[in-house]
Amino acid sequence: MKAIVAAILAVGAVSAPCAAMAGAWTLPAGDTQIITGVTISSANSSFDNSGNATPIFFRKYMVSAYAEHGISDEVTLIFAPEFVKATEQLPGQAPVRANDFAVQAGARYLVDDSFGVFSVQATYKSAGAFDMSVSAHKENGSEFEFRALYGTNFTVFGRDGYADLEVAQRIIGGARPNETPIDLTVGLHVWHDYTVIAQSFNIIADGDGRAPFRYYRSHKIELSLLQRLWGNVYLESGAFVSPLGQSSLVERGADASIWVQF
Repeated sequence: MKAIVAAILAVGAVSAPCAAMAGAWTLPAGDTQIITGVTISSANSSFDNSGNATPIFFRKYMVSAYAEHGISDEVTLIFAPEFVKATEQLPGQAPVRANDFAVQAGARYLVDDSFGVFSVQATYKSAGAFDMSVSAHKENGSEFEFRALYGTNFTVFGRDGYADLEVAQRIIGGARPNETPIDLTVGLHVWHDYTVIAQSFNIIADGDGRAPFRYYRSHKIELSLLQRLWGNVYLESGAFVSPLGQSSLVERGADASIWVQF
């Protein structure tokens, strides 16, 4: 089995963007992968600064594309545009509605594949407020991200699987604090054309930002099913929840996407 190494990541804090991202593996020279998806998420409460739930109204709809192209076996280019339509309302306040765009671009470099796959990745993102981890105060933002990725294949009970661990540092412009994302993905090929994917996505602010932004952390888990439709065309569908957090949404949602490689 050729391991499936792309993954839909649902991450975020007050505003939770869902980004389609690949794992540690790079694409072969000349290959292209495009993941086009839709995400719907909502929250009726948010974790306060002590981790307790407080009322809020939040709804978000996102359409995203994630494109990769291998310019060599070691270097893969990345381009990822997004569009978000969101509504947020705090108790006693008028609702805030926004249509935000974001674009992310960068590259991943294969460092070593002698024991699993180790790679590094650098990207730049420019986004509206609801495409950043924190949408409070409706400020647009930009960020540089540097990411270390490790992936490996394994076999359990005669089934092929893979695991991917990623740790990143985001340097964010403006008043927002910098962030440390930590993501874990495990996939298991359970039957013929079906793969089950379990994921954990975590964002931890690097201390307080400048006023009015403060410390936050977000923890999400997602369970997805990846189905091979034909050739190199796949359908992914999943659901996610936020069981823990601080100054972040108690969020739940679902996503679906089409993956194509050529």
